[in-house]
Amino acid sequence: MDKKKVRVRFAPSPTGGLHLGGVRTVLFNYLFAKQNGGDFILRIEDTDQTRFVEGAEAYIFETLKWCGLQPNESAIHGGPFAPYRQSERKPLYKKYADQLIAAGQAYYAFDTAEELDVKRKEIPNFQYNHATRMSLRNALTLGDAAAKQLIEDGVPYVVRINLPYNKEVTLTDMIRGEVSFNTSQLDDKVLLKADGMPTYHLAVVVDDYLMKISHAFRGEEWLPSAPVHVLLWQYLFGLHNMPQWAHLPLILKPDGNGKLSKRDGDRLGFPTFAMDWTDPKTKEVATGFREIGFLPEAFVNMLVALGWSEGSGKEIFTMDQLISKFHIERVHKGGAKFDYEKAKWYNSEWIKTMPVTRYQLQVADLFAKAGIDVRNDENLVKVLELVKDRCTFLNDFVQQASFFFKAPETIDIAAIQPKWDDKKNLFFIELIKTIELSSSFEAANLELAFKEMAAANQLKPGELMLPFRIMLVGGKFGPHVFDIASIIGKEETISRIKKVLAAL
Repeated sequence: MDKKKVRVRFAPSPTGGLHLGGVRTVLFNYLFAKQNGGDFILRIEDTDQTRFVEGAEAYIFETLKWCGLQPNESAIHGGPFAPYRQSERKPLYKKYADQLIAAGQAYYAFDTAEELDVKRKEIPNFQYNHATRMSLRNALTLGDAAAKQLIEDGVPYVVRINLPYNKEVTLTDMIRGEVSFNTSQLDDKVLLKADGMPTYHLAVVVDDYLMKISHAFRGEEWLPSAPVHVLLWQYLFGLHNMPQWAHLPLILKPDGNGKLSKRDGDRLGFPTFAMDWTDPKTKEVATGFREIGFLPEAFVNMLVALGWSEGSGKEIFTMDQLISKFHIERVHKGGAKFDYEKAKWYNSEWIKTMPVTRYQLQVADLFAKAGIDVRNDENLVKVLELVKDRCTFLNDFVQQASFFFKAPETIDIAAIQPKWDDKKNLFFIELIKTIELSSSFEAANLELAFKEMAAANQLKPGELMLPFRIMLVGGKFGPHVFDIASIIGKEETISRIKKVLAAL
């Protein structure tokens, strides 16, 4: 590995919610940096002001905070290579565009949008390249003097890379090995726009150089742009300064047919964003994993498995374990199918294994939203321990445990009535008296008394357990019924039995 310090970056555009594929790119960057004692940088690529969305940058930072993937350097955290928003770095890019023009490696182009639309209609699959550039309005066809005059006259222009014809461009990808492209298949990408802002192609190369980025991990959808970036590196800084590339596999639809999109999630009933995102224009809300009740540890664990495997078959990893075991060489070349059932499994496993004290405040907030205040309830931790094995999402705790704190509003009387008789009715009347007289209301003592009473009345305990459960929780669910009674207490247990007896 290169001996210079490992520095990686994630460079999102603030154009909306952060898709889980973007978070996975962050995760792989973060793990690689931490494993190698390096730095993880978050750089906001906001050069396309027409696509800027209010609130998107703050959303990105909040998402990474929730996931536990905090950058070492960013627009918020600061750092030695500030500013970390490209819009605030605008003046420095022109210098590099001018350097390319002076070397004949880029040129001014004055074509209007309307003129380019005409060309697109005339030429199928039109590209601005070696085959078409000499029939268009640019410095190559107009000459330097005419181009200079147009610029002085205030005619809008862009700067395009002047790609060599039929040149093989090769790069070594850390995941895919050696990858080659022929420039005859590429177009002369715009490097500097009419508003003076750089495009992604120029900005990413310049900023990676200035910020001393050692490794560039990004999605494989950027692989077709890689040869342009390699040439820009060669022209501006020399290839010896270029970071090592790794193009990560796509996250695919569950059927494996194409890249997973928000629309797929909406159609199939699962989120594709880490957190809720509200579009400021349409007010449409995209549901997030956090809001449906995912733990961040489970979300991260699920993400890392989409395209990476440790090799031993182990599936549950803490962040420290991931930092220790992650190797870019074990990232798969092929896309990873998203499996929502597997994602839910990760969450349920983390809910089971993590100490409930780690998420009790979140669950208490969920109860509060349901109108039940449990924040100061001394039994909260005990209740969460009893029901956690039944919960796939944090939100499930409300359904699985609300009856511990509030008498059920609906009772499934119909499930009791078919086998109900006077003998059972008398049993529960006697049970009330026994509970009233009991000095101890521990679960084990109550269960023993319950079973002894059943035997004395020549009743099977199994025939009485279901009615007792429904009396306490309202339905056929919940943990061990005597644990429930013990936690809600004598008075509440008696009150709930009486309420059902009166309804039968």
